[in-house]
Amino acid sequence: MTGTVPVLSMIFMTVSCAICFLTPLALFLYLRLVKKADIYPFFAGCAVMLLFAFILESGLHNLVFSSPAGPAIRNNIWLYALYGGFMAGLFEETGRYLAFAFALKKYRAKNVNALMYGAGHGGFEAIVITGFTMINNIIWSVMINNGSISSMISSLPGDQVVQAQQSVTLLATTPSYQFLLGGAERLLAIALHIALSVIVWFAVKWNGKFCLYPAAILIHFAVDAAAALLSGLGVNVILIEVVVAVLTAAAALFARHLWRETM
Repeated sequence: MTGTVPVLSMIFMTVSCAICFLTPLALFLYLRLVKKADIYPFFAGCAVMLLFAFILESGLHNLVFSSPAGPAIRNNIWLYALYGGFMAGLFEETGRYLAFAFALKKYRAKNVNALMYGAGHGGFEAIVITGFTMINNIIWSVMINNGSISSMISSLPGDQVVQAQQSVTLLATTPSYQFLLGGAERLLAIALHIALSVIVWFAVKWNGKFCLYPAAILIHFAVDAAAALLSGLGVNVILIEVVVAVLTAAAALFARHLWRETM
């Protein structure tokens, strides 16, 4: 194997990793110390993300993709984007709704707890999906650059060698800026989760506003489906992030409008 990972790529991996770990911490401290939010909603958000996205939703994906319908969905970018976006919205927003309706019932007096929940929900996702990935990328990059990766790969079972070699090639050839985009993407995702948390919060808290719950599902669906579709169509990753940023900003403005109605 030849090639090394550029130093700039490793710097951007480190920056994205720091964003994923420090942003949730900073939000937690700010909301707790400055805005006097309760602690429990943050960890409730972490738990809902773990249960509804990483366990229940992932379990359903395994069933669907191993069924006869699996290849048809995987091989059609439109179906894949629509399916993935809808399931993400359905599971996560349902988890959010149930958490606000039951687990956080006695915390609903403080609207700031919706923000604290969103910070936990989005922060946990950022750490698991991108934070740990960047740590792994950094370790592999160091091993690639000091030449120790070959002996590590040679010790792997035969069916894992090709996959490991592909990972090495990917790390060495991926443009450096794309590793930085990983952190930017997580910032947008956290902002979206906070906005969606506010929307669902008021769906639960306000009588006669249940419609805000399916609205949150639709918003979540639109963002995830658009990102998956554009990626599958080969659209430049920066343009994809711009589209996601616009949709996230729209969701945040809607959440802000709802928030202002309580003032």
